[in-house]
Amino acid sequence: MSKRVVATMAEYGLALNFAVTIDGHDLGAWTKCEGLGVTYDVFEYKEGGNNGFVHRLPGRAKYDNVKLTRVVNESTAAVMKWLASVESSLAYATAKIAVMDSAGTEIASWNLTGVYPSHWSGPTLNAGGREPATETLELVHNGFLGT
Repeated sequence: MSKRVVATMAEYGLALNFAVTIDGHDLGAWTKCEGLGVTYDVFEYKEGGNNGFVHRLPGRAKYDNVKLTRVVNESTAAVMKWLASVESSLAYATAKIAVMDSAGTEIASWNLTGVYPSHWSGPTLNAGGREPATETLELVHNGFLGT
């Protein structure tokens, strides 16, 4: 009889944050990461005389923009510093997005190539509001690197 192993919430990644570094710039932890994905074009070729089959050929890959969101914190200054450095000389960078559990242990990571920022937005400042001040950073990239 096999022994059943019960995993903790941290092992299943229910209390996650995402550590982001870009060319050695530590941009801190983020609470939301969207857009880690790729879509491949598929071309269909209908061969003459073979009406029961369609060739499906791979085409170009298109990578989604990665959108990071978090509450404004002490790491916001690092993001602003990185954005200022990119503004003075735009160069493609390499980024690492690592999924961390509640104990700070890396669970998984993605390495992106050809990274540059496409959008940053800061908080809407409202002294009468109750929402936390958040920031969003959107990154463009040209693909995933092997680990």
